[in-house]
Amino acid sequence: MNLTGFHNMDCVEGMKEIPDKYFDLAIVDPIFGDVTKGGYMCGQGGEHAAKRIDYHLALWEQPKTDEKYFKELFRVSKNQIIWGGNYFQTAINKDSQCWVVWDKKHPEGVSFADGELAWTSFNEKTRIFRFMWNGMLQENMKNKEFRIHPTQKPVALYKWLLRNYAKEGDKILDTHVGSASSLIACYDMGFESLGFELDEDYFKMATERLEKHKAQLNMFLDFE
Repeated sequence: MNLTGFHNMDCVEGMKEIPDKYFDLAIVDPIFGDVTKGGYMCGQGGEHAAKRIDYHLALWEQPKTDEKYFKELFRVSKNQIIWGGNYFQTAINKDSQCWVVWDKKHPEGVSFADGELAWTSFNEKTRIFRFMWNGMLQENMKNKEFRIHPTQKPVALYKWLLRNYAKEGDKILDTHVGSASSLIACYDMGFESLGFELDEDYFKMATERLEKHKAQLNMFLDFE
């Protein structure tokens, strides 16, 4: 297996082919499983809307990511940022004083959580990233992101993480790519990366999004 690029396969099987501590930083968003059930909203409708809803429902039918995954993750990476770390503390089984808080800047009265938490392996202070992400409302409406995945996170979030926790030349791993926001951030900032996505439909949509972004960026650079 090529240790760069984007692969449509099970991440645990993929990580078995990776040498110990090969990646400098893993930024991951594992499946929460049946921890949460309830309402759901995912941006625009269109041809992929039904798929997004079906995938969302399927997420809660899957078991929560288990210790087998985390064992491989810690083996192949030197440092980790794990979204939903508050759901996985037993499986992670490591203390951290450095949590990342994503404040989604929701208006009062919204039923969804006001933010998300990420466990990190860093020995630093807790930090907060404030970026509106509420249905049709986004922080940067001039460059609004088309949402193709129910757990999609903004590219700006991944760029912030890379600026704060990665060093030049670091190799980055994302085991649950979803919408490709992480891979877009890595591409824009010059980081070598490897990503996995198990769902074939989401792999295709994420690949299309990534390639379209690369083409647009290259076209822009050609005009400079």
